[in-house]
Amino acid sequence: MNYSKGTNYALHTMLYLATQKDNPVVGVQELAKHQLVSPTYLSKILTKLTKYGLVESYSGAQGGYRLSRDKYEISFLNIIQAIEGNTPLFKGCDSNGPGCLIEAVMKESEKKMEEYLQLRTIGDVADQHEQTKLEDE
Repeated sequence: MNYSKGTNYALHTMLYLATQKDNPVVGVQELAKHQLVSPTYLSKILTKLTKYGLVESYSGAQGGYRLSRDKYEISFLNIIQAIEGNTPLFKGCDSNGPGCLIEAVMKESEKKMEEYLQLRTIGDVADQHEQTKLEDE
């Protein structure tokens, strides 16, 4: 199983935004620099996150992005689906009919993974990140 680089950058961008005090607007240049990625590429990811309602976009000299809602309301599943879509990971068994046992196992495992990702929020991970930083000081 493999998520795209876009999902990786989206998760890290959301974590960066979630660790900022008072949810400020952060420019794409700063976000891109933090991850060592092209601002143009990251802008495409941020567009998807904006369309999905996870971040707000502000234009102008002081423009940028910020979380559109509380960081504890944004799950990992929300972020992944914003980038990857909602298509199932496993697509098979068409030739074996609707009772395919392999498909049943794969769908159940995907359901469990989605349930777990829905429970984990970017806020939870931001808190863990901040706690780790305090322990390292």
